Amino acid sequence: MPITAVLFDLDDTLLWDERSVEEAFRAACEAAGHGVDPAELEAAVRREARGLYESYETYAFTKMIGINPFEALWANFTAGEQPEFRQLEQLAPVYREESWRRGLASLGIQEEGLALRLADTFAAERRKRPYMYEETLQVLEALKGKVKLLLLTNGCPALQQEKLEGVPELTPFFDHVVISGTFGKGKPDVGIFRHALSLLDIPPEEGVMVGDKLTTDILGGLTAGLTTVWINRTGKPADPEITPDYRISHLGELLPLIQGL
Repeated sequence: MPITAVLFDLDDTLLWDERSVEEAFRAACEAAGHGVDPAELEAAVRREARGLYESYETYAFTKMIGINPFEALWANFTAGEQPEFRQLEQLAPVYREESWRRGLASLGIQEEGLALRLADTFAAERRKRPYMYEETLQVLEALKGKVKLLLLTNGCPALQQEKLEGVPELTPFFDHVVISGTFGKGKPDVGIFRHALSLLDIPPEEGVMVGDKLTTDILGGLTAGLTTVWINRTGKPADPEITPDYRISHLGELLPLIQGL
């Protein structure tokens, strides 16, 4: 059966989110002063943010939707119908400042107002950096008109939409955009994949799922019966329990692969 549709993950598949976050952390941590080692402060803030994030009663919801602690360091959570999004909207300013306060305190720094300033700096710096991989548009251009294209992304609707608005040339390539926070469940839940397939009006045998995360993109795609392509640009270790159908290290490798299916 020929391939008639390709489903793409967004973050670290088409958008270089990891670079955006790393550069925003570096800029904020370099602004801390006090002779602090920026790498040491970043590690501390990441550690404290993760622990604080997991302590909230909203954690199970954010895990289901697929919103990570570092997205919450700049998200405002202004969209989404579920009541948990309203909780997150209230929590977000407190979470951002407290994550930085705890990170600074762990290094012995307790300057009044510094945590809030760095929290705001991180969010502003992250918003300045909507990076795409250099091959993203070339690959989408080559696929457009030959197969249906669907963007399938985990995250808060407001934040994922903001990311897309930062790269306005990306969205027009897609026939559909599905965001987990709008749907109500995130990858790897098979329901969001079935929803995507229904929008595309194809059986799973005609679809390919491309993503960078084994535990969400690939596991969910396999469960839904899609052909899966794991893009592993950074040499992440394989998981013996999750075996993608294909592995690539550069998005450009996708084109000959799809042509051969």
